[in-house]
Amino acid sequence: MYKTLKHQKWAVLWTAVVLVFCNMKISHSVSESGFFFKGFDKMTHLGFFFVLSVLLFFGKIKYQHNYAFRTLTIFKVLLINAIIGGGIELLQWKVFTYRSAEWWDFGCDMLGACMAVFSYVLLHKLNFNETITDSSLTKNN
Repeated sequence: MYKTLKHQKWAVLWTAVVLVFCNMKISHSVSESGFFFKGFDKMTHLGFFFVLSVLLFFGKIKYQHNYAFRTLTIFKVLLINAIIGGGIELLQWKVFTYRSAEWWDFGCDMLGACMAVFSYVLLHKLNFNETITDSSLTKNN
């Protein structure tokens, strides 16, 4: 267990950052400062969970010492994101009542995770095709 968590240290740190930012109390003056715009909250959720998923994939690749594509890894990353995203919304609903719990926030969490999964699959496909092309070129020479 420690060996796995050792490679996930950035994902764990990022999760702590996400938990703090998603449950912070924002004063009324800050929310009307002009920096925030309609949809800013949703975009933030999407970005937080995209980065979290990327860090989870990065830790898994470091742990495996290779870039092997595994469907189980994708399922685990999506499950972890669902648990964390759902947990944040539950915390906002029951504990941090000054924040609003919304299904749209959870949807944006999962959309960010799915964007990272798409990137992971695409990069794997590109990496796999380069490996096949490189090895076939080497054999022909």
